[in-house]
Order: sequence, then C-alpha cells, then structure tokens
Amino acid sequence: MKIELRHLQLVDAITSEGSVTRAAERLNVTQSALSHQLREIEDRLGTPLFLRVNRRLALAPAGERLLASAQRVLADIRATEDDIARLASHQDGVIRVSTACYTCYAWLPPLLGQFHRRFPGVDVEIVPEVSRNAIEALLERKIDLALVHETQRDPRIRLSPVFDDEIVVITPRGHALAKKEFVAAEDLAGENVILHSAADDSFFARQVRAAGVRPRKFSHVTLTEAIIELVRAGLGVSAMPRWTIANATGIAGVRFTRKGLWRRWAAATLKGAPLKGEMATPVETLIELIREARAR
Repeated sequence: MKIELRHLQLVDAITSEGSVTRAAERLNVTQSALSHQLREIEDRLGTPLFLRVNRRLALAPAGERLLASAQRVLADIRATEDDIARLASHQDGVIRVSTACYTCYAWLPPLLGQFHRRFPGVDVEIVPEVSRNAIEALLERKIDLALVHETQRDPRIRLSPVFDDEIVVITPRGHALAKKEFVAAEDLAGENVILHSAADDSFFARQVRAAGVRPRKFSHVTLTEAIIELVRAGLGVSAMPRWTIANATGIAGVRFTRKGLWRRWAAATLKGAPLKGEMATPVETLIELIREARAR
C-alpha cells in the first residue's frame, strides 16, 4: 500500500493551514521532515499533490482526490477513538449478566432502574440460558458478570461476596412438616421434592443425599410460580430461598436442619478485566447495588 495514515494527515494539514510551515507546527514535526514526506508520497504516486499558486500551495487534481479520502478516513478514526475512550471510561457498553439460580431473576431486574440512572449509556443484558454453566460462560467471555453460590477457586476469576440467603423447605400450610421447628433430611424420605433443577445439579438435593437420605421422588420444574402452585395443591414439597415465598399464601417455609441451610453468593468476574478504583466501573456499581439490595 503506497498511502499511509501520515500522508493523509499531511494532505489534510497542508490544505487546512495553507503552508508547509504551519502544517509542520500542527503535526509537531519539522518543516524539512514534512517536505520530505510530501515528496515521498508524490514520488510513490507519480504525480504532484500540490501546486504553488501566488506563493501558496493549492491542491492539484490528485491532491483533491486524496484530500476527500483523508477527510473521511481521519473523521472515522477520530470517531473510533472517541468511542473507545467512552468505552474505556465506561460511559457506553453492555454488561452481560447471568446467575446460577433462576429465582434471582425475580429481584435482579428492579435493580436496573437505579443502575441506568447512574450509567445511562450502559445496557445490562440478562443471559438466563447460561445459568447452569455461568462460570464456564464467564471464562468463555459470553458474559461479564456471574452471580454464583458455589464454585471452585480459579486463578482466572475474581469472587466478590455479595449476600447470603437461607434455603427453607416449602410445604402446604396444613402439612405435618409445617408444624416442625426445623425439617431434618430424614423427614423428606417419603416426600416428592420438587426442585428448579435436576437432582444431580441441585444444591439442596446434594445436601439431602449427603445426609444419606433419598426422598420418595425428586421432581424437576423450572418455573418458581409452578412449583409454589404444586406445593400449595399438596402435590409435593420444595426448597427455595426464604425471600422467594415472602408474599406467598397457603404455604409455609421451614428451616432445614437445626442450623439452617445457607448459600453464600459471590459476584464472579474475570481477573483479566480489571476493575479500577472504588465504584469506578459499571460492573462494580452493579455488584454494589446487588449487595445493598440483598442486605435489606
């Protein structure tokens, strides 16, 4: 390629300034260096770009054609630099978020109004389809933030604690377990336990099995509302975060084991995408909003 970016800048500067001397000052090079660059590009193209008219430089036909391209290319580069600067300062962009638990999507969207008031140019995209493999999706850069409650330590991932929640056993109000101070694992031996995910993937199911108990049946129903209706109808019991049933009627939430079953949630981000300073980025702000909301 004969034409370089510096040649486009040269033609644009000489045309705007009207002389090589002033153009050299604008480009922060010496006059002799700029004259040399001009001769170089004219030699490469085999035609003059400027003509001397009354002691001033005027564009030759080839120069006019090159100037038209220079103005388009330089304007596009400036726009690109501005866009990148906004991205670097976190004024624009997209944060892709997923969570290891479908029930989190009940309280996550209301936080976005607060977030957008602080960062109107940043969109938050919820990616529920990778919920079961949120960490893998993070490592593959399919998402930017994963909310997880159990994960192996990985040197590539930064984990920021955000909140704890208690998993309770959900029963119909009239169920025998609803009257207990707490439900032991063995109390579930004869029950149909309805869970959001398959038993092999379920945090609660693993706790029950670790106690050496196998319920009569594990059922898998994805929708929280459907599970609550099935429990209310007496077709099984379930296990959910306590906050999930705060406004539900006709059901009870009973502590699982005397100490309770708690999950510690963390916001997972890639260490290769550093966060800069306190509350400096939209990702940090979103994490802090989640932490504040779940602390209430």
